[in-house]
Amino acid sequence: MTTTVAKQALATMVTCDEDHLHVTLVDGRELSVPLAWFPRLRAATTQQRAVWRLLGHGAGIHWPELDEDLSVQALL
Repeated sequence: MTTTVAKQALATMVTCDEDHLHVTLVDGRELSVPLAWFPRLRAATTQQRAVWRLLGHGAGIHWPELDEDLSVQALL
């Protein structure tokens, strides 16, 4: 994937199950990555993981209760 495509990737939706973080992008792609990669998210409760907001029109994801921020580009 080229850097240009990665820079254009913006999230629209975020969900978590017991083992994975799922991110839906504006172009319809869906990413799933292990929660094990993110210790704060893995240790959080289901309710804490459900409270998130998008940063920079979807360029990043923030969990205020956990003080956790992720870049969509880094997930790619």
